[in-house]
Amino acid sequence: MRAVPARESPVDACPGALRLHKAADGPLARVRLPGGMLTGPQLTALASLAAAFGDGHLELTSRANVQLRALREADPAVLAARLSAAGLLPSETHETVRNIAAPPLADATIRALVTDLDRALCATPALAALPGRFLFAIGPTTLDADVAALPVADEAFAILFAGHDAGLRVAADGVVAALLAAANAFLAERAAQAGSASDAPAWRLHELPNGPARVAVRTAAVLGLPTSTVGAGKPADAPPASVATDGLPLFPPPLEPVRQIGFVREGMGDPTPTLTPAPTLAPAPAPIGVVRQGDGLVAVGALVPLGRLGGEALRLLATARRLVVTPWRGVVVPDLTPEAARRWARALDDAGLPVDPTTRWAGVTACAGRPGCAKSLADVRADADSTSAYSDGLPVHWIGCARGCGSPSGPHVRVEATPSGYAVTRQPDEEMFTGDTARAVAAARRI
Repeated sequence: MRAVPARESPVDACPGALRLHKAADGPLARVRLPGGMLTGPQLTALASLAAAFGDGHLELTSRANVQLRALREADPAVLAARLSAAGLLPSETHETVRNIAAPPLADATIRALVTDLDRALCATPALAALPGRFLFAIGPTTLDADVAALPVADEAFAILFAGHDAGLRVAADGVVAALLAAANAFLAERAAQAGSASDAPAWRLHELPNGPARVAVRTAAVLGLPTSTVGAGKPADAPPASVATDGLPLFPPPLEPVRQIGFVREGMGDPTPTLTPAPTLAPAPAPIGVVRQGDGLVAVGALVPLGRLGGEALRLLATARRLVVTPWRGVVVPDLTPEAARRWARALDDAGLPVDPTTRWAGVTACAGRPGCAKSLADVRADADSTSAYSDGLPVHWIGCARGCGSPSGPHVRVEATPSGYAVTRQPDEEMFTGDTARAVAAARRI
């Protein structure tokens, strides 16, 4: 197995809007977008900042956030003030921990829960200590969340811990409290284990020895549930399968059930045994083209090639009332009539944002590479641009060094720059593909 690169520092230095990262092309700011949600006016504010202080582009991340690059001329105080005025910096103390994932076409209930969780998170002083990599999720996503709330049968939500189902179920009005309790439990367990496993503090729940089980027990206690009930819940039922309507796909796609992971009951030994992961949820495809939302309206999804958004495409999207950034480095314009959706699809395609699922950019992502990153060994974006072709197989991620920034959490093809060229492997089994890079990538993507 590939060795995971050692941490260069035990200090969590995830960039934010206030804590800028010193990249090779200048300071970088990362603006968190809970649920990937933003408005047209907010996008206008971001575009204005990129034009005034940066390289004129917005960079979309694998967690559906936005980055401003090359901020050599930016006054940090002015940057913060303008982001705050746009509603993009609601808390200076919690700005790097507002990491909340949600489905790109989340319904009104999940959108409201995302907003409520963001507000409650920012209002909880202790949770400012969360690492910048710690991720919440509400609803089914393709991201590897530390704690998540997944809708299941009977209008309940399953609370998952690093992908493990401990049997905890809450109603919709208990989701925010449960996720906050889980985050506090993570911090408490991390403090309890300090110095026992590693000199570096855990940034993710799965890094704690038996972390999911122990944090689940702590969470149950805070919620007033006896330890004996943890693991006693029924398996999560899959929601009804989606169907095509008027020739358009309906989002989200059907999910596989979440399997029950049982705890040893109270009085039967260690109440925090090692858990095994719940089955992986069926991955949702990137929303591309015109899709139905399920509420009578439709949306248009477009990919942003290699996550770089600027020019006419940026100006066009800023005219939308509401937008969603996706983990596939794309954008969705939701809540449209069918006729409005057709107009948006034509305009987006004309502006260079593909709305055809067979575009060569489908499933193709890359890290920043040269010249933006000093650690990169290649201009991976340029090489991906000159090499990529459409494939209905695995996604492919181009990276400039072994750190693998922005890599997908699921199976994918890894194209890693090395001193002697690109190494093409299929993840997670690390099967190697050799020869011409383009042919090797094409072969690795086939499944």
